[in-house]
Amino acid sequence: MSEHFSATYADARAKFLTAARRAGADPTAHVHPLRGPAGEELATDVAWLGPGNAQSVLVMSSATHGVEGFCGSAVQTAWLEDGGARQRPEQVAVLLIHAVNPHGFAWLRRVNEDNVDLNRNWIDFTRPPPMNAGYDQLRDAICPRDWSAETLARTEAELEAYAAEHGDRGLQAAVTGGQWNDPKGVFYGGQSPTWSRRIITSILTERLHRARHVAILDFHTGLGRYGYCERILPATPGDPSIARAAAWFGVGNAHPGSEASASAAVQGDNLTGAARVLPHAEVTAMALEFGVAPLWTMLNAVRADCWLHTHGELHSELGKTIKTRLKAAFCADDAVWEGMLLGQALSICRQALTGLSRRP
Repeated sequence: MSEHFSATYADARAKFLTAARRAGADPTAHVHPLRGPAGEELATDVAWLGPGNAQSVLVMSSATHGVEGFCGSAVQTAWLEDGGARQRPEQVAVLLIHAVNPHGFAWLRRVNEDNVDLNRNWIDFTRPPPMNAGYDQLRDAICPRDWSAETLARTEAELEAYAAEHGDRGLQAAVTGGQWNDPKGVFYGGQSPTWSRRIITSILTERLHRARHVAILDFHTGLGRYGYCERILPATPGDPSIARAAAWFGVGNAHPGSEASASAAVQGDNLTGAARVLPHAEVTAMALEFGVAPLWTMLNAVRADCWLHTHGELHSELGKTIKTRLKAAFCADDAVWEGMLLGQALSICRQALTGLSRRP
């Protein structure tokens, strides 16, 4: 394991805070109301490097999907420790947000303490939530009441039949696109803004109220080819951020739901939400998605974890196996994969800082 990767949330947090202080930052902790599996404090930690009145700011965030935080935390710590902080353009500030979803990170879940997927939680809750007819049709197959080899075979057959009729992308959209009426199901967007959404809104509005140019890199794992970084740009056609991203990062930026992307189109994502709370700034927001396991392996790991927390016994042998497989679906125990991830991610961070340094 690379020195920047960690085995637990607590270890990752300690490494990040140490690296941030060494780099000259004074981290601030937004303490979560709940505790971790060993009784440890959970928090979204924030570190700022650079001038307080900077017009251009790079934001790096990790663990929007808790268990995916092993990747994002490693990138943030590596950037702080291995020269990235020292190479920061003088006029550009960097805001590091460590563990957007600390509860999911600590408890090895994609979702938060309320089973909410934070990347589906940024909808306007004053309006009726989006509909996902495909999920409603497949609900019992996606989230069965028991978890056995027989159940897995039966439900996979039902899901494959849906894919035969609607296509693989149709199935992926039904399962992962987001749903707002099954609180115990997968990819659930919630019924109101979560603790994490409220904290992130507060951080962005308080820290970036002076900024005119903001780039956001949000680190994710789980979709796409093994070790390969997909740069996902959740922007509508014609949005100026598309041209900026092409100029800064080159060709190959993908849009959720497009044929070029491993991601289905989603509603309520955090990057679109972040741009909305920064109307005074020019925002270029991108999710960096690193492939780990095949799609079905990842989806079955998520489905099993959903079953475990709804119907299973967390500390049983089956529960431990499910947690081991879930972590493996989002963080490979492989030095080559870790090296691929860090190399690509740190290069993209440099490109973002260079792009911001050239803004007027």
